[in-house]
Amino acid sequence: MSAVRVALPSHLRTLAGVGAEVRVEVPDAPTVGDVLDALEVAYPQLRGTIRDHGTLRRRAFIRYFACGRDLSQEPTDLVLPDTVAGGGEAFRVVGAISGG
Repeated sequence: MSAVRVALPSHLRTLAGVGAEVRVEVPDAPTVGDVLDALEVAYPQLRGTIRDHGTLRRRAFIRYFACGRDLSQEPTDLVLPDTVAGGGEAFRVVGAISGG
């Protein structure tokens, strides 16, 4: 097991009652899905805010980043970079902005 740092946007931090970053325990060689699963277990109030309850698909205005790379469209079984898996850099959940 290892700990991954997760950076959350302001509205999700408020909902979860946490600071800018949290740590979640994940298996070695964690995937995007492992991090999201661990985050929802540790902070159940976030269930349904990042991923849909039934399908577990990413919500439309949420993005995931690791090492500056947008992982939002990648499969959730994608293994995270070693820097993120080792806790050196945060896995980032970002609320996308849209408008006209």
